[in-house]
Amino acid sequence: MAKLDHADIADLRAYERERDEFRRFIIDLKTKRRISVGPLITFVFENASTIRFQVQEMARAEKLITDDQIANELRVYNPLIPEPGELAATMFIELTSEEQLRKWLPALVGVETQVELRIGAGPDGTGGEPVRCIVDPDHAEKLTREDTTASVHYVHFSLSPRQVAAFEAEPVALAVTHPAYDHATVLGEQSHTELLEDLRNGG
Repeated sequence: MAKLDHADIADLRAYERERDEFRRFIIDLKTKRRISVGPLITFVFENASTIRFQVQEMARAEKLITDDQIANELRVYNPLIPEPGELAATMFIELTSEEQLRKWLPALVGVETQVELRIGAGPDGTGGEPVRCIVDPDHAEKLTREDTTASVHYVHFSLSPRQVAAFEAEPVALAVTHPAYDHATVLGEQSHTELLEDLRNGG
């Protein structure tokens, strides 16, 4: 899938006409592309549709109407549309209280570097061939601190043709391996199918 350009982004009036239907589509799509790992961390694997929604909603909320404004949003979000052989995800640390924020954000420093796919994982998510995540350096520079972490991060995975073939044929788990948070989830059928499409054709 090619990256988004200005022609893909509707102006505000046109977007209002399609917004309700598009939102319903994105909610259903994200259900298939959302994977929870343990009790606190959720990943949403992005593609062109989810990123278009992000840009349209940002433009709507902030009344972005000029080409330069839209171009800036596309520069920020287009890197989250994966090329063939890649996956890209937004990682959310889902904390709902001040107590949780004080406990977990310092404890999870560096968590965005401790994420992996496990191709050929067992039923409990262990084993298999690990494929470590790649952290986007521009986002990492803005989000990473020595004493606390952010609640949102962006991670990528790059798979070889052999690994893509193995991904298709075998169970796959998504895991977080941080010392303070060690959990894994085996991909369900819908999520596995969605991510395999990204790997084959890009997002």
